[in-house]
Amino acid sequence: MQRVIDLTESADLLRRDPHPVYARLRDQGPVHRVRLATPGGEWETWLVVGYAEARAALADHRLAKDIAKAGGVPMDEQLIGKYLLVADPPQHTRLRGLVARAFTMRRVEQLRPRIRQITGGLLDGMLPHGRADLIDSLAYPLPITVICELLGVPEMDRAEFREISTEVVAPTDADTEYAAIVRLAEYLTGLIEDKRRAGPTDDLLSDLIRTTDEDGDRLSARELRGMAFLLLVAGHETTVNLIGNGVLALLTHPDQLAALRADMTLLGAAVEETLRWEGPVENATYRYAAEPLEIAGTDIAQGDDVLIGLTAAQRDGARYADPDRFDIRRDTRGHLAFGHGIHYCLGAPLARLEARIAIGTLLERAPGLALDGEPGEWLPGVLMRGVRSLPVRW
Repeated sequence: MQRVIDLTESADLLRRDPHPVYARLRDQGPVHRVRLATPGGEWETWLVVGYAEARAALADHRLAKDIAKAGGVPMDEQLIGKYLLVADPPQHTRLRGLVARAFTMRRVEQLRPRIRQITGGLLDGMLPHGRADLIDSLAYPLPITVICELLGVPEMDRAEFREISTEVVAPTDADTEYAAIVRLAEYLTGLIEDKRRAGPTDDLLSDLIRTTDEDGDRLSARELRGMAFLLLVAGHETTVNLIGNGVLALLTHPDQLAALRADMTLLGAAVEETLRWEGPVENATYRYAAEPLEIAGTDIAQGDDVLIGLTAAQRDGARYADPDRFDIRRDTRGHLAFGHGIHYCLGAPLARLEARIAIGTLLERAPGLALDGEPGEWLPGVLMRGVRSLPVRW
């Protein structure tokens, strides 16, 4: 049995700047048995930190997403229902097929004018003040507004929802995480019932309620709630961090910011380099060994859980030269920010579109954009990578 590397003593550093910790681990090998500090207490797991090994593991069918294959039941599945991140084929294939019918590239592209309109309105309200918290003023309200309109979620208490959602993906402790999931489950149950009673409308949630495949298959009530949970939470949390991390990276690398301002055709590349250099998801959600397997010469026992380090893999010098350098002209092809394989992020096109519009419009309208103090604390936990606040001025 491989020795356990205790990372609980590095918990603060992992939160603030995990890259040196991951670099030391990569120097020792691509796969490690580690002990982490989690909201529920200390936890031992396998952590994959090498790029090649992470990419292969993301597509390895022996690493299941359904914890039942390891003898457990996830809390969120019990309370919310089955959804893509906790399902394997053939169930995953069926669920994704039903969702993909409504969540199409055409629907995303149709959102472009509305995303521009929302961004413009947010900047109209922000720019006259001369300074702001970019997370509160742009990075959060843009994607939450877009995903709520896309799903057909009525105007809600955005501050309350932000608190609930953040607690689900970056919990401070096990009790508050449980309470947040319960509150979200209750909200979604009521929302879906209201939708059913109101009849069909032109939004994604209504599409999911009535969508069927060729065999007449349809999402069950629990599957529908699980899908709404995934799209609503994952559909905005990751984009909040992508926008925030992208602006922070540019403002702390003035040469790259100047290069982008001189040639805005580099905007797409700047977003891709942000995804590689400081992507919004630090580790993919847990996978479970459905059978004994080996990763880079390391034996993984059946039932063991495995964390695939996206942040760690994307700073692997074996894949990207000078990986700690933020370079918007870099060839970022093959980055793992949206995953790889059958669980590749369904919302990747929407996240990219929102980030390009948000960052591009911000730079055009705020030519003197600069940091206005230190960024807020980084989110807790091992899933998300982003700051709670980003003070800027212009």
